[in-house]
Amino acid sequence: MEAVDIDTGEEPALDAGPVTGRRVPQRTCIVTRAVQAPEAMIRFVLGPDGAVVPDLRARLPGRGAWVTARRDAVAEAVKRRQFQRAFRGKAGPVPADLPDQIAALLRDDLRQAIALANKAGCVVAGFSKVESAIGSEPGVAALIHAAEASPDGRRKLVAALHRRHGGSISGIPIVDDLSEDELDMALGRDHVIHAALVAGVGATGCLARWRRLRSFEGAGTAVEEPGSARDDGGVLPPPGGA
Repeated sequence: MEAVDIDTGEEPALDAGPVTGRRVPQRTCIVTRAVQAPEAMIRFVLGPDGAVVPDLRARLPGRGAWVTARRDAVAEAVKRRQFQRAFRGKAGPVPADLPDQIAALLRDDLRQAIALANKAGCVVAGFSKVESAIGSEPGVAALIHAAEASPDGRRKLVAALHRRHGGSISGIPIVDDLSEDELDMALGRDHVIHAALVAGVGATGCLARWRRLRSFEGAGTAVEEPGSARDDGGVLPPPGGA
């Protein structure tokens, strides 16, 4: 007899296997029952030992369960034993720190994306080089600050952006989710405090991974202006408004 979700009276939905091809059907979150695109969710599969394994690329073999890609949704799935129900009792104990594990994987994913962007020539590092890139063509696609970066350094680079764009900023993201050590590892050099992404395929993929991390953590978008220190990651306002 198939397992039934005691909260909804419905059978938990598992997919038929890893995502393949260009057209992917929408998936149902085992927590909220909301139907969403796979890009807004995280897939989970069972390991050989019954462990629940996050499949960020949606490519691991076996049938998978999907959860909205938010920390609170994953925590709720653990709390309500939704993985055990979805996998029909075959899942082993799920660690309470599963949301933290996923956050660490997403941070590592972002770090690797920055490393790939750097290899593709889409990253400049060092305060003076970033400032120079802001003032030259084609400009920068995003600023990157180590989490430890001083408010003064942040303000100066944002002020440079305002000078370049005539006082308005054209939606340039501020990425400051990684530590100095993580940026050092990504760029293969020491003491990276400030860096920037310049236009290119590497920058596009990097920002996609950054947005996924921010979304998972439930972080809102904040505005950084010269003279103010931002304590939450976000995007600088487009011309004409925030």
